[in-house]
Amino acid sequence: MIYFDKSKNLLEEDKYHYQLQDVKEPELFRDLYPYDEIPKVVFNYRNVPMDMPSEIWITDTTFRDGQQSTSPFTVKQIVDIFKLMSRLGGPKGIVRQSEFFLYSEKDRRALKECQDLGLAFPEITTWIRANEKDFELVKDAGVAETGILVSCSDYHIFKKMNLTRAQAMDKYLGIVKSALSHGIKPRCHFEDITRADFYGFVVPFANELMKLSRESGIPIKIRMCDTMGFGVNYPGTSLPRSVQGIVYGLHHHAEVPSELLEWHGHNDFYKVVTNAATAWLYGASAVNCSLLGIGERTGNCPLEAMAIEYASLRGTADGMDFTAITDIASYFESELGYIIPPDTPFVGRAFNSTRAGIHADGMLKDPEIYNIFDTEKILNRPARVSINNASGLAGIAYWINDYYYLPEDHKIDKKDALVVKMKEIVDEEYAQGRNSVLGDDELDNMIRAIDRDRHREFVAFGRVRKGKE
Repeated sequence: MIYFDKSKNLLEEDKYHYQLQDVKEPELFRDLYPYDEIPKVVFNYRNVPMDMPSEIWITDTTFRDGQQSTSPFTVKQIVDIFKLMSRLGGPKGIVRQSEFFLYSEKDRRALKECQDLGLAFPEITTWIRANEKDFELVKDAGVAETGILVSCSDYHIFKKMNLTRAQAMDKYLGIVKSALSHGIKPRCHFEDITRADFYGFVVPFANELMKLSRESGIPIKIRMCDTMGFGVNYPGTSLPRSVQGIVYGLHHHAEVPSELLEWHGHNDFYKVVTNAATAWLYGASAVNCSLLGIGERTGNCPLEAMAIEYASLRGTADGMDFTAITDIASYFESELGYIIPPDTPFVGRAFNSTRAGIHADGMLKDPEIYNIFDTEKILNRPARVSINNASGLAGIAYWINDYYYLPEDHKIDKKDALVVKMKEIVDEEYAQGRNSVLGDDELDNMIRAIDRDRHREFVAFGRVRKGKE
């Protein structure tokens, strides 16, 4: 049978409806995952079409998955971070939702205080265990949507839960029906999807969920959880590791609408950002992230990375306030005591800082030569130079111009006598065995000791600039 697909304006063959394969022994994909070797990436050369949804967005799990990897947040910290997240997402709600726990009194108080802020975005959702008591918690919290864990690989079904696939599906569908009976939108977390039998369990289960959604009139979301970070986005990769294959398969074979598909990845193999972007490109409207990528083991997809990726793919920030990224990083360090590796993109202290003299020389001529974009305008983070034994005259001159906000007609160059004298002192420091960069305070004091009058002049320029900000 053929039919006309109005979404693509083409004739297509009638979709094949996959049935549950209730196997006696678990499918562990030992050819891909031998455990005593590095997991294999296998190709079948089957490519699926790119299918970017008309609308894409970010969802957040900082207060759920993310918080499980850090010291517990206080209620005030959750509220403060929630406000910063809302500011980053902007009025269009690019950061669309944020999920909370409900188990402790502190969890519930934090959720309530965030609700009381009256912010349009992000919408507050929850994550619960699949039982009647937890459904009541969701209703009492006044939350419309909740996440429900529905592990889908045989590693979990057979080895953790000691069930068959049929028993697992029956259990999961019962839980989802219970949520629907409470008027709650279920978000089904397909745990370990990149080690699951895609056509033998994942698609048949998704088909049943879509039937329930049509019957109830309540949307049922599917979160594709790359729990172990096994997903890859290479063209022609075989399932179950193919990110685009998973998204396409659920969208095409199970007819899950894009707005009900959400990708959740982990960074065990350094692929978390590209995998999330691939999920967008091939038909998922949502990618699930956490601020700074905090989370279980290697962490989740960094929310700030996908905010930048959104602007790169769409050609617009769509109202997002990227300066909130800098304030979020500052808050994590100053209020939570969280250590951000200095070279972390967008949020690390040194992400747009150079130590190489040849780079600093280019920065002196034009920051665009070595800065990824106008980080001062976009992130409120001017490009910096750190001073060490490799910085040279150009690096010191750049540091002075930047640190004191010297205007164009007062900038100094690398031939200035002050710069030459400072380099002599710096070189001597390293000749005596120093192996760390010089801090801003050290350099400031160095200038004061060399030429107090010029130091006073520099500081005055800095005060004028800061007074305008």
